[in-house]
Amino acid sequence: MRSWPYLATTLLAGAIASPALAADEAAKQEGEAPRAATSQAQAPAAKTFSTGVAKGRDLLDTAISASVIDETDLAKLSVSSVAGIMQRIPGIRSETSDIDGFSAITVRGLPLAADGSKFLQIQEDGLPVLEFGDLHFASADQFIRADLTLSQVQAIRGGSASTFASNSPGGVVNFISKTGETEGGVVQLSSGLGFDLKRADFAYGSPLGGGWRFHVGGFYRDGEGPRAIGYTGFRGGQVKLNVTKQFNGGYIRFYGKYLDDRQPNYSLYPVLLTGTNDKVVVNDLPGNSVRGAVYESPFTARNAGLDDQNNPTTFDGRNGLRGISKAIGFEAQVDLAGWTVSNRFRFAAIGGEYNESIPMVQAPAAVLGTILAGPGASFSYAAGPNAGRAFNPAELAALSIKITARLNAIDNMTNDLRASRVWTAGEGKLTTTGGVYLSSQSVDMYWNFLNTLNDFAGGGRNMPLDLTSAGGTRLSNAGVFAYGFGFAVPLSAYHTHYDLTYRIAAPYASANYQIGKLAIGGSLRWDTGKVRGNIFSASLQGPGGTTLDIDRDGVVTTAETKVAILPLSQPSTVNYDYDYLSYSAGVNYRVAETFSVFARYSRGGRANAERILGAGSLNPASGALIDPSTAFSPVKQAEAGAKFRQGGLTAYVTGFWASTSERNYQIGADNAGQVIVIPINRTYAAKGIEFEGEVRRGPFALTVGATWTDARIDQDRTDPALEGNRPRHIPTFAFQAVPQVEFSRVTFGAVVNGTAESFAQDSNILKQPGYVLVSPFLQFRPIERVQLALNAFNVFNKLAIVQLASAAIPAGGLTNAQVMNGRTVTGSLRFSF
Repeated sequence: MRSWPYLATTLLAGAIASPALAADEAAKQEGEAPRAATSQAQAPAAKTFSTGVAKGRDLLDTAISASVIDETDLAKLSVSSVAGIMQRIPGIRSETSDIDGFSAITVRGLPLAADGSKFLQIQEDGLPVLEFGDLHFASADQFIRADLTLSQVQAIRGGSASTFASNSPGGVVNFISKTGETEGGVVQLSSGLGFDLKRADFAYGSPLGGGWRFHVGGFYRDGEGPRAIGYTGFRGGQVKLNVTKQFNGGYIRFYGKYLDDRQPNYSLYPVLLTGTNDKVVVNDLPGNSVRGAVYESPFTARNAGLDDQNNPTTFDGRNGLRGISKAIGFEAQVDLAGWTVSNRFRFAAIGGEYNESIPMVQAPAAVLGTILAGPGASFSYAAGPNAGRAFNPAELAALSIKITARLNAIDNMTNDLRASRVWTAGEGKLTTTGGVYLSSQSVDMYWNFLNTLNDFAGGGRNMPLDLTSAGGTRLSNAGVFAYGFGFAVPLSAYHTHYDLTYRIAAPYASANYQIGKLAIGGSLRWDTGKVRGNIFSASLQGPGGTTLDIDRDGVVTTAETKVAILPLSQPSTVNYDYDYLSYSAGVNYRVAETFSVFARYSRGGRANAERILGAGSLNPASGALIDPSTAFSPVKQAEAGAKFRQGGLTAYVTGFWASTSERNYQIGADNAGQVIVIPINRTYAAKGIEFEGEVRRGPFALTVGATWTDARIDQDRTDPALEGNRPRHIPTFAFQAVPQVEFSRVTFGAVVNGTAESFAQDSNILKQPGYVLVSPFLQFRPIERVQLALNAFNVFNKLAIVQLASAAIPAGGLTNAQVMNGRTVTGSLRFSF
């Protein structure tokens, strides 16, 4: 069987077109053949799964909450990003513009203090993509892609996730690859309709004889994308290959992946807010479209700066979010003297780049010039067709932040060894599992921040501006106001090079006893971590600024007197250890063949990565944490639920409670809409109810998921006024629904996602509007092995707010927003062979 002990199939599993991979491997261990693919219209069947035991069991016999999305369902989603796919899973809050990287993902009301996925681990084939899902400018979803090699997506919320994976107290989402059990392949060509994006996918797998089989596949894409940005935003792809040898009592598999993919960063964009804080209206600026453009343009993208050795270099924002992963690994499973022993290993050389440009201060040019340079200052175009001409002082201009993070090495090496055995104990069966998890995570990254000046032409035509004082002194250099921060914060703020290694060792064990209708189980995990390395940053120690002729033209401009540098001769040491214990216990009672109830309590932890290593939290001389309790965040959870499955109907209901404490830094915004960094020292609590349901009658099917959440800030040691408030971006209600009709040649339906309003910031003043997005799909099979498909994301072109970067409507109404894409229609042609 497959040894993903913390994963299980649930609601949608009863209706997916191909079987759960864990179930198939379990069947092989029992000498059975894997189940054949079934029609979407067939009634749900009992599914087996793997939860840290050596034998598959029906979900109704387990005390967990889990979900699965099959490859057939994946093809009906009008999104391609990992975070976009996760929006389909009940209980998970996934904020994304359908790009892989700039996202924020959490589960069951746990806080979204920053981007990435702090409490929810993203895995690929049973091992974490990154040990820490919320690294600054390097979140886990930047280094994984969904394509035709994907078999299914499995997710577990709470439950045994705390003890069967490190740094995953909220849950695990696992993206599982196909492994070539049956011969066949597919080629698919896709194109945006009304926008420039072409994509080619392929996949092929087959048995080879003698117990061998293989699967290979990948994709390549190229184009501007659905937003008007003025350059090729998407370019790249991946190739994945695995080879499996099946033998009596086990198997061994070798695999590899090469990913190099670039996407534009659909991050914050300037908007005008009107209305009231309770009923805000988000308006586009003249010539701009928050749904249809990005803030970067071909004219503003390239800027000079310094690399991590303080040498001149050039940064190019057109590289957007670039993820590179070169991975190799193996997994093996064998039966030995009654024990089922499995091992997974993977090494991934990971790198890439993060680029983002966002407005920092926005105002009419005359006002902004006065703020930055005093009365009488003026702007002129620094590039483009109007280079050198005066800029209209009545038009809007911005002092912007341009962020580049070069991800030198975010390498990850992981090994998970475990052994399981089923014992006869009285009238029941006792299943025991023990294992050791080892991981090494590198964090070698360099941040560079620039302050730049530009206009708001929009539509991929933003132009850089130069600023001149009333006395005629040029205060910027080709649109760069400062080679670092030149306004409101220290020059060297956040100008940092991290060179760190996190090593984790975690032994774990579980026991589950099943007798008749009753199953009782528990598990333990002890995580120990060692953090070593250096940080180069003037925020910790050493000089942080200098004067330098950046462009080497022999003239030092005012901007070139404001150059942030790294204190290369004064590194700050990082040297500390941590450990914490996780545990989980649950009970399940099979009331009847069609109905069961369960309850579980868990305590897990999440080690904090480089986000806590700043001034005030790290002793730069010794490398120790000033407060050792900041090394990890404990998470406590309780859940209880009922599961029903009969004929074409399934219904699962789970009530949950979760609590965590956190010491961190959060990127927020004040009432004027200006970006601020907020220290976090809080405890949070959330309670709620999850529902998953499915009904199938003939060709008709409907799946529904809904989550009601009541989340609160219990205690805030930094700002007690926030106590009792709802954490930002956490709605009280969210739902997903997929109605569909399937005939022999045609399948059609829609994916409907909705969310209630939430607060923009923890101060609970400005409310972000809720939304309902309808994304229909149509699949037509004119002849055997050929399929034509249309997917229309957000067909009604609704404005769906991901985040508003302001605590209240600013006096001038200007702020920044991140939104989901508008109407995006994609057509595809698929040929199977």
